[in-house]
Amino acid sequence: MSRFLTPHAIALPSTVPFTGPEALERRTGIPFRARLGANESLFGPSPKAIAAMKAAADGAWMYGDPENHDLKQALAAHHGVTPGHIAVGPGIDGLLGLICRLTLEPGTPVVTSLGAYPTFNFHVAGYGGALTRVPYTGDHEDPEALLSTAKATGARLIYFANPDNPMGSHHPARVVEDMVANLPDHTFLILDEAYADLAPEGAVPSIPADHAQVIRMRTFSKGYGLAGARVGYAITNPDLALAFDKVRDHFGMGRISQAGALAALADQDWLQGVQNRTRAARARLSAIAIANGLKPLSSATNFVTIDCGRDGDHARRLLGELGALGVFIRMPGVAPLDRCIRISLGDDRTLDVLEETLPLALKTVG
Repeated sequence: MSRFLTPHAIALPSTVPFTGPEALERRTGIPFRARLGANESLFGPSPKAIAAMKAAADGAWMYGDPENHDLKQALAAHHGVTPGHIAVGPGIDGLLGLICRLTLEPGTPVVTSLGAYPTFNFHVAGYGGALTRVPYTGDHEDPEALLSTAKATGARLIYFANPDNPMGSHHPARVVEDMVANLPDHTFLILDEAYADLAPEGAVPSIPADHAQVIRMRTFSKGYGLAGARVGYAITNPDLALAFDKVRDHFGMGRISQAGALAALADQDWLQGVQNRTRAARARLSAIAIANGLKPLSSATNFVTIDCGRDGDHARRLLGELGALGVFIRMPGVAPLDRCIRISLGDDRTLDVLEETLPLALKTVG
């Protein structure tokens, strides 16, 4: 088969950025009692979204609207932009792949943060981009370093998430706005705002939707609880939004997902309830960490990153012990961030499991 692949494809590793909990369960034979590693919303989607998806299932024999017309109209109204400013795709991950396909050629310089969301790096590698990774400053991505590196390398793309995954930190809106104001003329900013619906007040910047050098990525996977439906969208200038039509899968969004997203967006009361439950769960998870001698970091997301106080090997052992006890979590992949573990927020029943198992795992790790 390899003789039919391009040399670039042959050189790529046959891996994906994440090992799913299902694969871990198959590998170990241990079912997870608490699924706290994928930053899904254990609070679930709006009941109205569930009802809409059930109703749409009767029409699953039909393709979804390839123009995503109704969803784009609703998103435009929600954000105060025109439908021409919206591009819809199969989660932010799918949209990241499309933006890389539209902008990258082999050797094109790209800048991201060392340890930031690895799916972007996966897509850059797939299209042959030349990736430069900038270290975090403490627990935060470093906008100034990203900008200076983009200037030095001539980068076409900067990837920057606010709030951040995997550390859960965020920069105030003014910092992001200053970053946008100082973009080099040759650089386009991918601003990943997957956690914007759960971020504290003052975290979401004001950026004109027509800005020629920015694309803002949003999702229904976090606050709206529809990770399995795979619905993401971008807010950007109409020329770029239209360019997605050149390369996207026009039937990539199914009718059930479209219906669920529309109903979820319309139920802002449910989202507000999730935001309230998120704040309460952050407090409880942080208290569990402190009670076990660990340091929870301030979070603007639906997870809490916990500093284990030692090195990556120690954190990996703790992650493994929790897995053996039926608790699925993840951790940052590079030093010094890998001194931490990352635990998604859950309902009381799930956090009860964590409260039971964390001291047992820590005792085993020593």
